[in-house]
Amino acid sequence: MCSNDPGFAPMADLENPKRGGIEAEVSSEEDRPVAPDQFDPAYETTRKEIWAYYAYYIGDNGLTLFNFAPTAFQNLLYQAAGDGGVLYFAGRDRTINSIVLLSNGISFAIQVVIFLIIGSYADFGRSRPNILIVLSIVAFGIGFGWLGVHTANKWEVAAGMYIVGLVAYQTTLTFWTAAFPGLARNTIELRTKAEEFTDGKISREDYDYADMMQRSRLSNVAFYIQSCGEIVILAIIVGIMWAVDVRASEANNNWGLSVLIAFATGAWLLLAIPWFVMEKRRPGQPLPPNMNVVSAGFWQLYRAITQIWRLKQSLLYLIGYFLLGDSLNTTVTVIATLQNTIVEYDTLTLTYVLLVGIAAQAVGIYSYWWIQQRFRLGTKTMFIAVMIGIVLL
Repeated sequence: MCSNDPGFAPMADLENPKRGGIEAEVSSEEDRPVAPDQFDPAYETTRKEIWAYYAYYIGDNGLTLFNFAPTAFQNLLYQAAGDGGVLYFAGRDRTINSIVLLSNGISFAIQVVIFLIIGSYADFGRSRPNILIVLSIVAFGIGFGWLGVHTANKWEVAAGMYIVGLVAYQTTLTFWTAAFPGLARNTIELRTKAEEFTDGKISREDYDYADMMQRSRLSNVAFYIQSCGEIVILAIIVGIMWAVDVRASEANNNWGLSVLIAFATGAWLLLAIPWFVMEKRRPGQPLPPNMNVVSAGFWQLYRAITQIWRLKQSLLYLIGYFLLGDSLNTTVTVIATLQNTIVEYDTLTLTYVLLVGIAAQAVGIYSYWWIQQRFRLGTKTMFIAVMIGIVLL
């Protein structure tokens, strides 16, 4: 439901893709680019705004609700289950792995409902920043709430926090991501390209290539800086874990996980404030006639379902994206569960492993971005290369 690009062009007529959308605005390389905010000085992207955008992502790095909250949840499940290895959950006795995977499924189902209801706010109107703030506050509350959940008898509370935490993390990431196309097209570099295109100095292909590379730059640099910032946060966490003496006892290790999540949440809160303050609230698409934001979301879904068969490439992309995304999330969850079991939920060991992984991630991101720039490769080419790597892994 949430488009990566809030967009400004009217929606294309899917029965005739050359009418009603981008082609209506720029027919055969004429008129101007599709985003009128590129010509409004009030919406020009500043360096401070970009760095505030990066800072939010450093905070929303997943350490809280995507990495260590699941570990804390599984840890309490393991202790509560004891030698029997099963707990009563969702109507019957289940193993720890079964409970975790089922909780993931519940979380994804909730996300589907949420995105059906509020997903279109990422596309229409000006409410996306406010929704991001609200969702972030929910995430902060869950993160700090783990300070009160660190004993085995609270595993059911942990299950609820785990499910809601995953929802909060994924939705904040979605509404944060929706801002980056607007940032990209309003940078000085792309505004200059837009003016050159309007004046007929460059072709539509030249403008589209510049737009693609600017989006890739912001996306890759954001991910790279997030990885570097995450390494710093993890290094501080190692010191905190030694101070808590997590290896002294099971209770200390439980408490250490909760402290870790709360510390990372505090870092996220501080790093999010600049983005909340500095983001320029650029307008989204105008609503279709006689619709509100919620009904527009269902209308988009209906249009997609009824017209997708005419857009074969889009259909293949969506099928592939769904299958790969679902399999990747499930694989990551299973690997994390096995990893937690192997190291017996030792917080320090898990932090060291994550440090190595994030360092490798930073190297990979920088390498891919350098290759894309060096050989002038398109986003689709890089996407295919990454997908092949994921499948092989």
